[in-house]
Amino acid sequence: MSLKNPRILILGAGPTGCGAAFYLSTLGYNNWAVYEKNSYVGGLSASYVDRNGFTWDNGGHVVFSHFDYFDSLFDFSCADNHFSHMRNAYAYMMDTLVPYPVQNNIRYLKPEIIWEIIQGLIDRPDKSSPKNFKEWIESQFGKGLANHFMYPYNQKVWSVDLKHMDYNWIAERVSVIELKKVLSAVILQRDDSSWGPNHSFKFPQHGGTQAIYLPVQKLIADKLVLNSEVSKIDIKEKTVYFTNGNIDTYDYLINSIPLDEFAGVLLNGVANESIREKAKKLVSNTVLIIGVGVARKDARKLNWIYFPEPEYPWYRVTFFSNYSPFNVPDENHFSLMGEISYPYGTQPDADEEIQRSLSAFVKCGFLNQDDIETKIASLYHRTIPKAYPVPSCDRDEILHAVQPFLMKNNIYSRGRFGGWKYEVANMDHSVMQGKEAVDAILFNKPETVYTIP
Repeated sequence: MSLKNPRILILGAGPTGCGAAFYLSTLGYNNWAVYEKNSYVGGLSASYVDRNGFTWDNGGHVVFSHFDYFDSLFDFSCADNHFSHMRNAYAYMMDTLVPYPVQNNIRYLKPEIIWEIIQGLIDRPDKSSPKNFKEWIESQFGKGLANHFMYPYNQKVWSVDLKHMDYNWIAERVSVIELKKVLSAVILQRDDSSWGPNHSFKFPQHGGTQAIYLPVQKLIADKLVLNSEVSKIDIKEKTVYFTNGNIDTYDYLINSIPLDEFAGVLLNGVANESIREKAKKLVSNTVLIIGVGVARKDARKLNWIYFPEPEYPWYRVTFFSNYSPFNVPDENHFSLMGEISYPYGTQPDADEEIQRSLSAFVKCGFLNQDDIETKIASLYHRTIPKAYPVPSCDRDEILHAVQPFLMKNNIYSRGRFGGWKYEVANMDHSVMQGKEAVDAILFNKPETVYTIP
């Protein structure tokens, strides 16, 4: 411990902040506080119940874990309040549901498309060092699969030119392809849908994803200050000022405010202006959540479906009532949740997108015209201004400049947007980053989840 009994302030009570706070509480450490700008905890993992009794999340979250610590937090909150599921996910393309991952299950497509994909795999360009994500896709999947799925789907998700994205974030995020495996699946007519860490997943029975963090809120209630938005931070005096007039001091800061916004509130640092300008170049997108509650049963056991084709507005649709039957008012209802991505800063027209979504749900067969006319029980929407931290080509260069400056000033900026590394931005990663920041501060342990490029 570099300081005796250091004062630790945590900015943000999302997964990172709750991960740090839960750990400090279990350690019995007392000199800390959490400040959250909203009136609730959870951050992007918050959940909302609409006036018609439907529960919605900020997108199709599922719970899977790489870490014992995250498992312990989940068990603390949801040991008796969760379901376990085996993934049942697909891509909807060419009027067909293709099991996920698409690249391992092309046998569901038309013969001429299968051959186009196989030809593309055989003729893949030899690019040992692709310049960007677009080149990486073609080198891994060939032109056929790139054109039919990988290019259009990723463009819909990121809302960024794929040539402006790096590819070093991939790891377990994208299943790469083996020609022998593809050919055997096609010839032997076998499915291969077990890839990935979310092959099995958990989900809270009651309360949506936010249920993971509400018991933590109760545990840390005496250290948690809600409705407290940061206005400025004096990094020389180690003082945080809030828009509601609160002031607090710290020895160490654990921040999960988006890094570009956080850099904008820092004062009194020689390098601050340079840091602010670099952080402004970080790239994200905006996502609109569309929820449709329907007053009838639905027998399909689907979890989520990817939509690469442009005539469908969403990049992903979740049968959210299949995550938990308590996400809807009763067994005679089901719910669909679509996610639509836009370039950062877009102000989507929610009413227009709801109508477009209803038509598209009929087109793909998830709803019928009678549903639209007589059975819509709820229409919901929520805009997420910052949804995905985009791994742009210059992201690592920016982080390499910004993060060491913050660390020199006893600031650990971590989490989905505090750290701005999509490859370690799942809930379990984010919770662990909070925990490991505490370990680094109190016990000088090296961090393993978040590393500075």
